Amino acid sequence: MIKISASLLSADFGNLQRDVDALKELGVEWLHIDVMDGHFVPNITMGPVVLAGIKTDLFKDVHLMIEHPERYIEAFVKAGADSITVHQETCTHLHRVIQQIKQAGCKAAVSINPATPVSTLVDIIDFVDMVLVMSVNPGFSGQEFIENAPAKIRALKAMRLDLLIEVDGGINAETAPLVRDAGVDVIVSGSYLMSAADRAEAVKALRGVV
Repeated sequence: MIKISASLLSADFGNLQRDVDALKELGVEWLHIDVMDGHFVPNITMGPVVLAGIKTDLFKDVHLMIEHPERYIEAFVKAGADSITVHQETCTHLHRVIQQIKQAGCKAAVSINPATPVSTLVDIIDFVDMVLVMSVNPGFSGQEFIENAPAKIRALKAMRLDLLIEVDGGINAETAPLVRDAGVDVIVSGSYLMSAADRAEAVKALRGVV
């Protein structure tokens, strides 16, 4: 079954633990922690202190949308990250950063923006645990789905059949079938899930469960 990674970017930061506990009750498996620096993306969000304060056994999926991610890997591992995703676009020495994440005891993933072709991952794809396909330009929640994501997911599966693939951005009841049919393994949902009148039904819609 497809896993759901709930983006805390759309959570109530004044009641973050309450939201996390509620998400677990819904059967969400992962928490997606978006870390932004105001440089690589035009927004600033949370750091390792916030992550360390979250008390849960849900899988903590940390997405570093920052410049020089290698400087912060150790801090996020210590704060409880289970997986760390870095952007292909921000790493001069991507293989070195992936190795750094693994040596720190974390799952290592790489992300590509909508305008970045999957061909840029040819030399790294055998070394990562997951690829995150961005289906919006990163930086803000609530954006519209960019339709080249399913083709990228299919291309990645063709490159490595056992590769775990995650998608993030503009995923809702209408767009989720497009990425499910393409073979995605993990769906990140922020505003669609967190603002839903019935979150349990939203989770079912994302998974494709009737």
